[in-house]
Amino acid sequence: MNQQKPKILRDFLIYLTAIKGKSKRTRDEYDYDLSLFIKFITVVQHDLDINHLEEVDIQNITSDFFKEISLEDMYLFLEYCEERRNNSAFTRARKVATLKSFFKYLKSKRHIIEENPAEDLETPKVSKRQPIYLSFDEAKTFMTGIQSKTHYDRDYCMMTFFLNLGIRVSELCNLNLDSIQERFMTVRGKGDKERTVYLNDACISTLNVYLDNERPLIKNPTNNQALFLSQKGTRLTRQRVAKIVKEINYSSGLEKKKLSPHKLRHTSATMMYKSGADIRSLQQILGHSNVSTTQIYTHVENKEIQKVIENNPFNI
Repeated sequence: MNQQKPKILRDFLIYLTAIKGKSKRTRDEYDYDLSLFIKFITVVQHDLDINHLEEVDIQNITSDFFKEISLEDMYLFLEYCEERRNNSAFTRARKVATLKSFFKYLKSKRHIIEENPAEDLETPKVSKRQPIYLSFDEAKTFMTGIQSKTHYDRDYCMMTFFLNLGIRVSELCNLNLDSIQERFMTVRGKGDKERTVYLNDACISTLNVYLDNERPLIKNPTNNQALFLSQKGTRLTRQRVAKIVKEINYSSGLEKKKLSPHKLRHTSATMMYKSGADIRSLQQILGHSNVSTTQIYTHVENKEIQKVIENNPFNI
């Protein structure tokens, strides 16, 4: 899907980042979904071989193309994604969100279409995902796996931030030296939204050790304002941090399946909730725009509720 994009699609992608404040990752997902959709509709309209869908050239698609698209076309596309591409309900739900956003843009912002066929498009039912997280003892075991001789202090500080603050890996990578003022840290989250996070004693302690003992020894420490630097003196990437987590997971002997920075975020949120954090406070800490996203952590109540019932004096 590397061919030139239609102008209307390029305009929409610019709108997503410049006006809506979407991240590059979200923009890329919209780009992929819409390019696939346009290619699919083109194949259907011209009775082409579906097996060569990826090769379809869409650069000359005009705005008139979208005036002919119906709700049925969209359902046909979702059926193709499920049966031929084995897309899960979650992935198809993302595609529905993409189509709704794009066609709303065509109608309300560009006035290209008079009726929005995506308005009545239903979202596939997605089963509620339960967050995968480490127990407190597993988290302690995980931390013993930090063995890097050259970057022990940096890695220990990063893992401490993940487990204590529940920040996203992208947020951690975007931290700068001036993001921290005394005991508070400014985090830039999704859509470039900023929030302030309090640093507890564990975070302050490991941060000071890293800043005093290791960061000054990294190549060109004063030339890059990024808080966490690679050996070459460049800002760490999401991919590199994910690899570090994977290495620690293996070295610790924990070898938790598919452990990632996001699972550490889940661990932090779950532990905070179990320790008494209310949902609204947790929402603010995690940077969720919708409290319903935060409510996935209420699953931890189940075992506690079972204990209460088991300990009922009438349980005789």
